[in-house]
Amino acid sequence: MDSKQLTQAFDFTGRTIVVTGGAGVLGSEIACALASCGAQLAIVSRKAERGRELMERLGEHASRTMLVRADVLKAEELQRAAREVLSRFGAIDGLVNAAGGNVPEATTRPEAKFFDLPAEALRHVLDLNLVGTILCCQSFGRAMAETGGGAILNVSSMAAFRPLTRIPAYSAAKAGVSNFTQWLAVHLAQEYSPGIRVNAIAPGFFLTEQNRFLLQDKQTGEWTARGRAILAHTPMNRMGVPEDLVGASLWLLSLASAFVTGVVLPIDGGFSAFSGV
Repeated sequence: MDSKQLTQAFDFTGRTIVVTGGAGVLGSEIACALASCGAQLAIVSRKAERGRELMERLGEHASRTMLVRADVLKAEELQRAAREVLSRFGAIDGLVNAAGGNVPEATTRPEAKFFDLPAEALRHVLDLNLVGTILCCQSFGRAMAETGGGAILNVSSMAAFRPLTRIPAYSAAKAGVSNFTQWLAVHLAQEYSPGIRVNAIAPGFFLTEQNRFLLQDKQTGEWTARGRAILAHTPMNRMGVPEDLVGASLWLLSLASAFVTGVVLPIDGGFSAFSGV
């Protein structure tokens, strides 16, 4: 691959990428990077206000971006969203499933034992991360199956490799996302086209509003015992920042990774490589 081909591989001009959870902390960073590389974006979000904030951040790239309100757990809303994207841009060339997360109610704590975690909270986390990913792949992946090309990027987690204490539903759901990523990669390549690729990134520990209560003391801002343990087992000795996801995400969505499908790529500062000794 010469320099011209390399540059072209990361040029997303004319390609339409759907980003679910695109107004969130991690999803918005990937969306902005794609926009900077020329992509046409469809940002799927339940929260209109956060979508407007992202449009302001995109600046001149906002003219190539559309906001679509949809809940990733409602198939009919996702199907409508797909029709809207196709109506405006004519094709769907890529999908980033960045919608997901955990909730305190599904997290064990001294005052909330595993045996007492409410079923509705556990179900919400499992559905949001796993079922939501599957439904989005159905709704937006159909257009790729019809054209025979495209790239899907799911978001798994380091919790899928090593189940983490205190977050049983989240760990189980992300393990499901990893498994589903491999299944769908094989299914689409064999049943529809080898030109459709499905991969996932597995972020390590990133400080977000959803996990801050576990990692930082609310009053002092100091790391909790859990936060200190994570840093002690991360060779790079820091938490991830949203920008750390950009390079791997662009590679997996681009033609530079044309022979890569069914992989789950850790982005974890070395956490998965460290035995603790």
